[in-house]
Amino acid sequence: MHTESFRRRLKQGVPLIGTLVTLPVVEVAEILIGAGFDWLFVDLEHSPLDVRDAQAILQAVDREVDCILRVPLNDEVWIKKALDTGAAGIIVPQVNSAEEARRAVRFSKYPPQGMRSVGLARVHGYEPRLGEYVARANAETAVIVQVEHTAAVQNAAEIAAVVGVDALLVGPYDLSASMGKIGQVEDAEVQAAVERVRRVCLEVEMPLGIYTVSPEVARRYVEQGYRLVVVSSDMLMLARAAGEVVRGVKGG
Repeated sequence: MHTESFRRRLKQGVPLIGTLVTLPVVEVAEILIGAGFDWLFVDLEHSPLDVRDAQAILQAVDREVDCILRVPLNDEVWIKKALDTGAAGIIVPQVNSAEEARRAVRFSKYPPQGMRSVGLARVHGYEPRLGEYVARANAETAVIVQVEHTAAVQNAAEIAAVVGVDALLVGPYDLSASMGKIGQVEDAEVQAAVERVRRVCLEVEMPLGIYTVSPEVARRYVEQGYRLVVVSSDMLMLARAAGEVVRGVKGG
């Protein structure tokens, strides 16, 4: 069971290994934390999950491991709904400028640091813990922004300088698409763009994350200083394991 906030752990510089949760099945999330992942990346952008599904997953596992919700877009309503489930933080996709990063922070923090509205939800204990939560929320809520476009790479230093941004998370697949090289994440130009972001973050001691489907590549990223590494997904692991079983029986 975690005893300190995800945001604090992130700032300590210890590598945190997570995986994508895309299936609305709480038993799958339980299996993932049993496997030893440090955190779960609950995806509301590229999966069939809705906010109710995400909250059910948190109700099942967030006493054991932190869950970070990726919202579909940088939007006030989505951000407050995601945080009201009790998530330890949010991941905001397609943040391409410092102003867009400030927008994400503004919607994630209560006044006077931001403009997050106050509603009674799970995170507040449905009212009894409202004061307790509001008193610590701004200090404990993690705001992670995704760098997944060439514009974000160009603006990485300005994005990393935004007060309240806790980590940059590279999305290599969308980044490769923005460069006209969909899925070619190991392409030299794509890797050069990723390296540019890495150098910016290392220079200012901003925690840096990235997604990969490969455990071997994930180890390489940890060695390079990445501290928020997302490996594979529930769906991908299931598909690959199922394929191995079938091939083991049928051959080929």
